[in-house]
Amino acid sequence: MLRCIAVDDEAYASRLLAAYVQKIPGLEMVATTTNPIEALQWVQEGRADLVFLDIQMPELTGLQFLKICGNRCKVILTTAYPEYALEGFEHDVVDYLLKPIAFDRFLRAVQKAQALVPAAPEPITTTPTTPGNGYLFVKGESKNKFLRVNYADILYAEALGNYLAIHVPGQRLVTYQPLKELAELLPQPPFLRVHKSFLVSLDKITMIDGNTIYVQDKAIPVGETYRESLFRLVRD
Repeated sequence: MLRCIAVDDEAYASRLLAAYVQKIPGLEMVATTTNPIEALQWVQEGRADLVFLDIQMPELTGLQFLKICGNRCKVILTTAYPEYALEGFEHDVVDYLLKPIAFDRFLRAVQKAQALVPAAPEPITTTPTTPGNGYLFVKGESKNKFLRVNYADILYAEALGNYLAIHVPGQRLVTYQPLKELAELLPQPPFLRVHKSFLVSLDKITMIDGNTIYVQDKAIPVGETYRESLFRLVRD
C-alpha cells in the first residue's frame, strides 16, 4: 500500500487527486494539504511514499520542496506550467502531469510509481500473549512467516501515520495497527506510553533531559499527558 500526500495551494485540486487515488488499489491518501511545509514534515518523518506535488505555491515552491526532501519519497508533479518539466525530471520525479489532469493519465503515472516503490511490508499481526511469556510473534514480510520478538529486545515503538514501527536492535518491524493495541499486549512497566506517537521500554532509556527521552541515539519527546506517570515511575 503506497501512502500518498497531495500538496496543492488550491484545495479543489487536492480533492480531485484524492478521488482519483480512492479508485486505484494499492494507494491510500493519508493527507491533503495546501501547506508545503506541513507536507515536507510528513516526508521527512517517513510518513509518505508518494507525493502529488504542485509547483507554484506560496512559501515553498514545488522545486524547492524537491531539493529539500531529496530521495525520501517518490514525487509526481501536478501543475499547469509545462515549462518546469525538464527541471522536474532533473530531480528524478516519477512523472509530470499537466492540469487539468485526466484520470487515464493519472493512472499511468501512478503505475510508474508503483513499479518503482517496493511494496510495503505486509501488516504485522501479533498473537495475544500473557506478560509471563516474555515475547510475542509478529508476521514477517512473506506469507506464513512469523518472527519471535522478545520483550527484552524492544527498544521503542513509534506510530507512523496509520502504521506502527517496532524498533529492535538492527531492525524495524512495520505494522498497520494502532500503537494503543500494541501497548495493551506489552507488560506495563517496563513498557510505557510517553507520547501519543511513542511507547518506550524503561529498561532501554539511557537519559531523560527535560521533556526528551533518549533510547540509544534516538531522541523521543515526552507528551504533557504522559509526563507525570513517567516521572512517577522514574522517582519510584
